[in-house]
Amino acid sequence: MALGKLFKSHGDRSKLQLILKRGLHGRSGILLKYKKPTVHLMPQLQAVLFEINGVFLNDSAIQFELLDEILLSENLRPTDAIYQNESLGKSDRRCLQECLALRGRIVSDEYLDKLIAKKSQAYQAKLSALETFPVASDILPFITSLKLKDLLLGIVTGYSSTDTDYILGQLELKDAFDIVLTADDIPIFKPSGDSYRAAIKALQTKYPERQITAKNCLAIEDNFHGIQAAKSARIPVVGVARTYPFHMMQRCSNWCVDYLTELELERIDPSLAPPAEVLQ
Repeated sequence: MALGKLFKSHGDRSKLQLILKRGLHGRSGILLKYKKPTVHLMPQLQAVLFEINGVFLNDSAIQFELLDEILLSENLRPTDAIYQNESLGKSDRRCLQECLALRGRIVSDEYLDKLIAKKSQAYQAKLSALETFPVASDILPFITSLKLKDLLLGIVTGYSSTDTDYILGQLELKDAFDIVLTADDIPIFKPSGDSYRAAIKALQTKYPERQITAKNCLAIEDNFHGIQAAKSARIPVVGVARTYPFHMMQRCSNWCVDYLTELELERIDPSLAPPAEVLQ
C-alpha cells in the first residue's frame, strides 16, 4: 500500500501505529521497521589493568636496539622494521624465540633465560644512564586519580619481573598496584588472552567482595597485540595513541585517547561522575 493511500484511509491517531506494526516497503524493497534503541551500560568499574611498555614509557626503540645487540652477539642478523612493527606488545621471551627460530637457531629454555637476563641488565643500564627517566607525563596523575576513586589497579605486562620491579621502583609505584603479572608468570603471553584471564582470577581470589568480572575491568593498551589479548578475555580496552596514530587505535579499542588524563571515566561508568553539588 502506498504511503499516501495509507494516510488517506486511516485516521491520524492510527497512522503511526499501523506503520510500526506493518512496516513499510520503500522503493528499494527494503522493509523498514521501528526498532527500539538499546543502551549498553558498563557494570560499575572495579579494576584498571595496565601494560607498562608504551603506556608508562615509550621505549620500543631501546628494546629493539638491545634485541639486535643480542642477535649480533649470537652472530645472527638484526631485526628489520617489518618485524619490529609486528612485534610491538610481545614479551621478550617470545621475541627472542621468534627471532632465533627465524634464523634457524633453536635454544633451550635455560639458554633463553640467560639471554633474557643479559638483555634485562643492559636495559636497566640504558635507562639508568638517561638524564631523565622517560615516563609519560600523564601516567602518574592518571594513577593518582584512579586511586582516589577506590579502583583496584593491576599490571599485566610483557616485561620480565626484574624489569617490571625496576620500573615501578624508579617511579615509586610498587605499592600502587594490587596485582602484578609479568611474562615470567604466564607461559603464553600477549596476544593470547591468558595473561588477562589470569589477572581477573587473581583479583577475584584476592578481593572476592568486589565481584570482579571481565566486564567490570578496564585494560589500558597502546598496541594491537595488547588490545587483542584484552578483548579475547572480554575486557573493554582504552587505546592510548602513543605508538600508533589515534585513528588506528580508535578502530580496534572501545575508547581511545591521546593522553590518559583526557579519559573521562564517567562516560565509561556513570557512577564515577562527580557529585551533582560539585558540578553546580
